[in-house]
Amino acid sequence: MKPTKIRGRIWVLTDPDGKMYDDVDTDMIFHNRHLHITEVAEMGQYALGNLQGWEDFARECQPGDIVIAGANFGAGSSRQQAVDCFRALGVGGLIAESYGAIYKRNAINSGFPILTLPHLSEIAGEFENGDELQVNFETGQLVLNDEKAYQAQPFSKVQADIYQSGNLFAYGKTLGG
Repeated sequence: MKPTKIRGRIWVLTDPDGKMYDDVDTDMIFHNRHLHITEVAEMGQYALGNLQGWEDFARECQPGDIVIAGANFGAGSSRQQAVDCFRALGVGGLIAESYGAIYKRNAINSGFPILTLPHLSEIAGEFENGDELQVNFETGQLVLNDEKAYQAQPFSKVQADIYQSGNLFAYGKTLGG
């Protein structure tokens, strides 16, 4: 079974003025000039390469790190590579105030763990790059630096089943039929 609780170093996606980025679109996450890449393992090196101030993210990110983003993360196209680049880096999960609808569906369908933390913009200043976050996908509980707790929306039953199966196709095979 895949872990339902993780602990990792966080990356808070802020702009050059220190304000949390909202409306990060799929082109900022994985630029269209890299769409010719078809191997997921090669996609990680381009993660966030088109987001101002985050061009070095892929070189500095370590497996298990957790990305924290503002509202409407993954807006725009249905670019699966915008999910797969994080998977390629071994990112442990993504927490955002909200997601673009297609991005959210792509992440869930590929078994990539994402959680929604409503009103994140109101408390964004409490999170700093390098802090440690514990995440429980089943309950939605987040614990920052072993001190402060937050409540995100937990995995739905279907999201948990897809995550545990590995992806939507593997999950579908478990349904029989």
